[in-house]
Amino acid sequence: MADDGGLSSFQRRMKAVPLAARQSIQPVLMRQAEAMAATMRQLAPKDDGDLAESIAVTGPGQSTPPYSQPGGAKVVPENAVAITAGNSDVRYPHLQEHGTTFHDPQPFFWPAFRLHRKRALAAIKRGIGKAIKEAK
Repeated sequence: MADDGGLSSFQRRMKAVPLAARQSIQPVLMRQAEAMAATMRQLAPKDDGDLAESIAVTGPGQSTPPYSQPGGAKVVPENAVAITAGNSDVRYPHLQEHGTTFHDPQPFFWPAFRLHRKRALAAIKRGIGKAIKEAK
């Protein structure tokens, strides 16, 4: 067998990277989504608490709650996490967020997203970098 200068070892490591990254990034995604959802729950108006309780984090391969915003029931793809507001009992999160002609907006979803976005992206990048370094 000829010496390839470590090329075969490098190629094996590169093939392992996507699998390792997918497996190790899931906990990071869920942690960041839960932190973002917790802030959304704190910012949500507390008239009777139904809106805050309807905010849900859905992991990969799972279905979001029916009637949730944005988009209703959908299956979350691999390497993704969805944060939704609303369910079959709470169908007004978009009206609360953006307001109506009779109701002033009380934003809770997008301010929390903007607050956590930079930190979440950095944590995800760190998680991927760590997975790449640990891949053999």
